[in-house]
Amino acid sequence: MPGPDSIDDTTAGIWSATVSSPRIGVVIVTMGNRPRELDALLASVAKQDTPATSVVLVGNATPLTDVADAPNLTKIPLPENLGCPGGRNVGLDHLLDSGDTDVIIELDDDGLLIAADVFRTVQDLYRADPSLGIVSFRIADEHGETQRRHIPRLRATDPMMGGPVTAFLGGGHALSAAMLRQTGLWPASFFFGHEESDLAWRAIDHGWTILYEPQLVLQHPKTSPARHATHYRYTARNRVWLARRRLPLPLIPIYLGIWAVLTLLRTHSAANLKAWAAGFAEGMRTPAGERSPMRWSTVWRMTRLGRPPII
Repeated sequence: MPGPDSIDDTTAGIWSATVSSPRIGVVIVTMGNRPRELDALLASVAKQDTPATSVVLVGNATPLTDVADAPNLTKIPLPENLGCPGGRNVGLDHLLDSGDTDVIIELDDDGLLIAADVFRTVQDLYRADPSLGIVSFRIADEHGETQRRHIPRLRATDPMMGGPVTAFLGGGHALSAAMLRQTGLWPASFFFGHEESDLAWRAIDHGWTILYEPQLVLQHPKTSPARHATHYRYTARNRVWLARRRLPLPLIPIYLGIWAVLTLLRTHSAANLKAWAAGFAEGMRTPAGERSPMRWSTVWRMTRLGRPPII
């Protein structure tokens, strides 16, 4: 079974070469601590007017015994918590190995699809553009409000302005299976935080397009990333790893310097700053994984899209 960065380029292909319409698979990762939200999400997936070929539910250190069986639902309980990217990789591996999925939609277990045409719209987008690698959904709370941090571009004043972007939202998105076979999967070692940036930068560097489509809505409670106890440590560590893995050498100190200054300006808790500093040091001294820096042409492409990879 392929690992996060080990899928061979020669297996990549465009879905339209073999099927008339992209087949949809779904991956959901849960820790078993949101049973009501998960039941509602699975019901909203089942109500889609274009059904998924397969739905994979991965239990991060949870047995999934309380989740009802369904005809197209595969439950994969894991004995340990592999983190968000590690858990997703288990689901992605399962669908990629099956060979019956062309586009994989990943959803947070406390999200909800409020429209019944989400999968059909995703199919239409991928059918229209073979170079489409990632589609980012719009995250909105129960009042329809989208937090600024959930708009994957700079100048994020209007959440309804879609188009090509350089980032995407982990809570709700679609991934081309052909792209994943070429770029590799999630960086499992990140555990939580910035795994989306790592995958997005690889996708752009391989020539794939990332699209923010605000008409595709995942309803999600309003939250703060700082709700996680390890947020500051993982944020700092994973930013350093991301830079070491993906940026050309001259850009690494610029990227890390900008984010260090921003963190000092934005963080007013001594305890949080201490955790951030410990994470930064951990990122510098520990292995970051394979180094495959993006091309300078990719840096320029991201700059033209409004977000050079230093911001």
